[in-house]
Amino acid sequence: MEGLLNEIEIRRAKRALSEEKIPEEVIKRIMTAATYAPSCFNNQPWRFLVVTESDKLEDMQAALSGGNYWAKKAPVMVAVITKPDLDAQLSDHREYAVLGCGLAMENLMLQAFKEGAIGHAMAGFDPLVVKEKFSIPEEFIVIALIAIGYPGDESHLSEKHIEMEHSPRDRKPESEVITYNAWGI
Repeated sequence: MEGLLNEIEIRRAKRALSEEKIPEEVIKRIMTAATYAPSCFNNQPWRFLVVTESDKLEDMQAALSGGNYWAKKAPVMVAVITKPDLDAQLSDHREYAVLGCGLAMENLMLQAFKEGAIGHAMAGFDPLVVKEKFSIPEEFIVIALIAIGYPGDESHLSEKHIEMEHSPRDRKPESEVITYNAWGI
């Protein structure tokens, strides 16, 4: 594969993170990439809370589920936040704000990869804890957390997670997930 497709193919959401600080200019490039995601009518519904200070990282870590223990090594945590009225809301209940945030997250993780870092998105956290610790108003939705760090030693990972770090990247055959010109799945 060539070009961006190659980078997309080899990017992995690894869990073995280093505690090494990420330079501010690198963090800024990663976050800028997120803001260049497409969105409905260019509404840009994403809001990001970037956490790098030790005491604030502890606050963010308090929200993590047990299975995301590995993210406590990350020197940067990003909360991806929106509220429905920041973007189009259709009568069939499709919330474009969530779609836009997902697109921004992919940009963020690809830029992290380009910078030699890992961006690992997580849904395993308590959004109410994040909202409480960071005084985020009730009407906002904390969609995901993203741990960002340079690759690190995997000795602190569980056996299951070490195995996952080394397993081949498994994808369903395209014939199971893509059809052309007519529904056929």
